[in-house]
Amino acid sequence: MAEPGGGRPVTVSDVQQLVRRKDEIEAQIKACYELLERQKGVGMHEPLVDAEGFPRADIDLYQVRTARHNIICLQNDHKALMKQVEEALHKLHAREKEKHAKDEAEALAEAMSQNQSLPQAFAKVNAVTPGSPASVSGLQVDDEIVEFGSVNVNNFQNLQNIATVVQHSEGRPLSVTVIRGGRRVHVGLTPKRWAGKGLLGCNIIPLQR
Repeated sequence: MAEPGGGRPVTVSDVQQLVRRKDEIEAQIKACYELLERQKGVGMHEPLVDAEGFPRADIDLYQVRTARHNIICLQNDHKALMKQVEEALHKLHAREKEKHAKDEAEALAEAMSQNQSLPQAFAKVNAVTPGSPASVSGLQVDDEIVEFGSVNVNNFQNLQNIATVVQHSEGRPLSVTVIRGGRRVHVGLTPKRWAGKGLLGCNIIPLQR
């Protein structure tokens, strides 16, 4: 299929237009068959002459011949159009796939360039309870923690460091920085009493480096 607009990429709108044309042709074919049906049920192949070889007088020969001719032409158009629809869909899917691959490559390149300048994490979130202060703040499983209030990779010794910061910050927002999907993300986390255990509602484990 020659791409519409002289080499312009195929769009969803182009495919929809082709499908509309296909529907129109199908409606025209149906109308022609209905016309043949009204002519004593003459189809595409019944003879148009009587037993003696004379043109049949019980049907409108001109209408029948015209309808038969139109059906043949329309069916050819329909076949060609279906091929165009198939090719257009193929091009559309190929372009979407190409775009997706390009987006993924760009995201990977960005993540790699960010990784080179990302700070080192010292702990990781391996569980977050729904409805907890951690969940409400937007903390997620697999977030790698690079800063938890005043705790960072330089002064972190064990999980007690985090527990101490949490206890001293009850009811006050803590600044938490994590690495998520290769990006640095800042989270405002307020330790507080809630329906579950502890003040956070998440589980943090040290990272083995």
